Amino acid sequence: MALSETDLTIATSDGTVRVPLDEVHRAKRVPPTRRPTAADVVAAEIAANEAWPAPVQETQGGWLLRAAGGWTGRANSALPIGDPDRPLPAAIDAVEVWYRAHGLPPRMNVPLPLAAPVNAELDLRGWTTNPLTLFQTAQVAAILESAPDRHDLPAVRVRDRMTDEWLAVAAARKGTPPAVARHVLTAVPEIAFLEVYGEDGAPIGVTRATVTGGGEWLGVALVDVVPEHRRRGLGSHLVRAAARWGQEIGARRAFLQVEEHNAAAVALYNRLGFTTHHTYLTRTAPS
Repeated sequence: MALSETDLTIATSDGTVRVPLDEVHRAKRVPPTRRPTAADVVAAEIAANEAWPAPVQETQGGWLLRAAGGWTGRANSALPIGDPDRPLPAAIDAVEVWYRAHGLPPRMNVPLPLAAPVNAELDLRGWTTNPLTLFQTAQVAAILESAPDRHDLPAVRVRDRMTDEWLAVAAARKGTPPAVARHVLTAVPEIAFLEVYGEDGAPIGVTRATVTGGGEWLGVALVDVVPEHRRRGLGSHLVRAAARWGQEIGARRAFLQVEEHNAAAVALYNRLGFTTHHTYLTRTAPS
């Protein structure tokens, strides 16, 4: 965009458009969005790792190698968030050896733009790419201020232990999870399992909340509502309840991860005040 004494020039996908100033009724100059620092991305990723803990974890310099029997990409991928203490090609070679030794396909969750050089090297090696994931954040206070409380909806129950009923709703799309999933889902000191129940006494919506990162970060995951009860606002009802729980513990910032193409979920989280902090790609080595 450019501004002269007579015109406002705007670059669009169809080319440059000039608008006479006397036809502009209102305008506001918006500064460019500030990118998070590398240190902030690393801190957020560490908090997210603590919130989704793989039972097997090793370090390779500043990289983290994680294995959980193949259950979920996050718990079975390397996280390149620092210096691997060796040249990049050798570091990726070591990742491939480590995962194959654990009976898993070599996989990496590559934060962008932080680990762009890693992503470029994986391109050269022909690693496949999953859909882009958005790492979104919000101030906990902003989530609570995003909408009034919904007293017309069932109250949210907050438990410190996972129940079989909660797991049945959370795992409905992917089937019964393996035993290792219980470690990933529960091995966090500050954790809550939230449920909303229907009139028949069965859970109709769930989510999971954690506080990690030294008490700074509220993590929200597995927001799910059974199909026949969707479009009632239960998803945001659950997230706001998670925010209240996190605020009571002292968390100030919240994060979640959502695939970019999941438009309904992205829209829900945007309404709650979440914006994209950074992105990541899940890359898998050729078989």
